[in-house]
Amino acid sequence: QVQLVESGGGFVQAGGSLRLSCAITGPTSSSTAMGWFRQATGKEREFVAQTPWSGGPTRYAGSVKGRFTISRDTAKKMVYLQMNSLKPEDTAVYYCAFDRVRSIRYWSPEEYNYWGQGTQVTVSA
Repeated sequence: QVQLVESGGGFVQAGGSLRLSCAITGPTSSSTAMGWFRQATGKEREFVAQTPWSGGPTRYAGSVKGRFTISRDTAKKMVYLQMNSLKPEDTAVYYCAFDRVRSIRYWSPEEYNYWGQGTQVTVSA
C-alpha cells in the first residue's frame, strides 16, 4: 500500500515562489512515476508535471513550463514541485500522485493509482 502526504502549500503574492513536498510511504520501483496535478474550484483536475522515479525526462503542462520544476529524492522518498513566478491562475489544490507503471498517458489522472490529500496554493494578484 502506498501513501502520499503533501505539504508546503500556502498563500503567496503573484510573482512569488512556493515549494511543495510529497512524502511517499510504501514500495516504489523502477517503473514508478510521480506526478503533480491541481484542481481549481469548479474545474477538473489537471496535469502539472511528471517525473519517472528512476530518472529520465520530466514532463510539464504548457501553462507551467519554465516556471515550475519537479524533482525527486529517491533516498528520502520525496517528490518536490518548485513553483516560481506564480500567477493568480495557479491558485488550486495541488495533489501528488503515484503511477505504478509509468503510463504513456502521463497527463491523465486515471493512470495514477494513489493520491495524496492535497495542499492548497493561493496566489493573490
